[in-house]
Amino acid sequence: MLLDRAAAAPMLAQTRAWAAINSGSRNLDGLARMAAVLVEAFSTLPGTIRLVDPAPVESVSPDGRVQAIEHGRHLHLSVRPEAPIRLLLTGHMDTVFPIDHPFQQQRWLEPGILNGPGVADMKGGIAVMLAALNAIEGSDAIATLGYDVVINSDEEVGSLSSAALLREMAAGRLAAFTYEPSALPDGTLAGARAGSGNFSIIVTGRSAHAGRNPDDGRNALLAAADLALRLKAGSGAGFSCNPAKIDGGSPNNVVPDHAVLRVNFRPRTPQDEIAARALIDRSMVDVARDHDVSLHLHGSFGRPPKPMDAKAQALFGLVRQCGAELGLDIGWRDTGGVCDGNNIAACGVPVVDTMGVRGGSIHSDAEFLLTDSLPERAQLSALALWRIARGRFDLDRYKKEGITA
Repeated sequence: MLLDRAAAAPMLAQTRAWAAINSGSRNLDGLARMAAVLVEAFSTLPGTIRLVDPAPVESVSPDGRVQAIEHGRHLHLSVRPEAPIRLLLTGHMDTVFPIDHPFQQQRWLEPGILNGPGVADMKGGIAVMLAALNAIEGSDAIATLGYDVVINSDEEVGSLSSAALLREMAAGRLAAFTYEPSALPDGTLAGARAGSGNFSIIVTGRSAHAGRNPDDGRNALLAAADLALRLKAGSGAGFSCNPAKIDGGSPNNVVPDHAVLRVNFRPRTPQDEIAARALIDRSMVDVARDHDVSLHLHGSFGRPPKPMDAKAQALFGLVRQCGAELGLDIGWRDTGGVCDGNNIAACGVPVVDTMGVRGGSIHSDAEFLLTDSLPERAQLSALALWRIARGRFDLDRYKKEGITA
């Protein structure tokens, strides 16, 4: 009955209706519409549901000003907070497609393959989560299982306004599932993940006439370019560096006194994150000295690395066993991509963060959903949740190895 209920949910209709709402990360009106629709949909579950205001977030504008940036509200559902077994399930309502993006419509590429914005990442995943939870509510799992659901509005832009909410809801939870699409269309899960840090480095020089007295100037654009080259050259096996953009410059006859370097780092381990930060600090000191400019760093490593530790391996093992019972061959592989699973794992909570649909080409106008994965993944989640509720997650192994959940 549990599996039948999970598979029978109207997931395709929900996915299509939700994907028809543009909820790009900066489209506040669209996010408000999406949040309202999700509140109604998740109100079929017991518990307390609310919309949480985003935490304040600052960003650096192209002219170097630090300014507040707005985000949408986040959905939080709490069910049976007094239960002995507590889990966290997360998803995101935002997509990478802004309101003026040409990719707004859905179409069938062929039977069973739906192309559309957010159908895989992750409107389909949210439908899978809801179907699994509705199935669980009709089972004996409710005697022991409580859970929190967080669906944030800013995952695609780093979850900066929802990071504190995720930490709060992860605290003390036995395990977590996040409903990103599978790492590969065949259903392979994402295992270990690299971390990610996004930085804006403001460079302030001194302007001068490019012909009359150029030596009196301090070229901020040149200093930013030098810094980009040093950061790239200093990256290696432990972390990658992507200098992505330099804002600034001036007319050709003026030495530019302002630039902003945008750069991303992907450390593989916490130690690599420390090494990357040391490279940033060291390179900024050297560039400030060599170019006689001042530099200001804005940003952080917002996504910590997510290792495959013993707790994670135990949870992945449970999901694999559930898959085998359903005739699914569940595997996983490491990836350089990041998501809210990184933040949850940093709280000491094991997480499988690709419990969503099978599909592919996400973040592009070729994004597609394999619709037969909707009932398949809902059953996988429902069975995994039921087994955890029945005490099948290996807590004894935690105790023997000195690991705390």
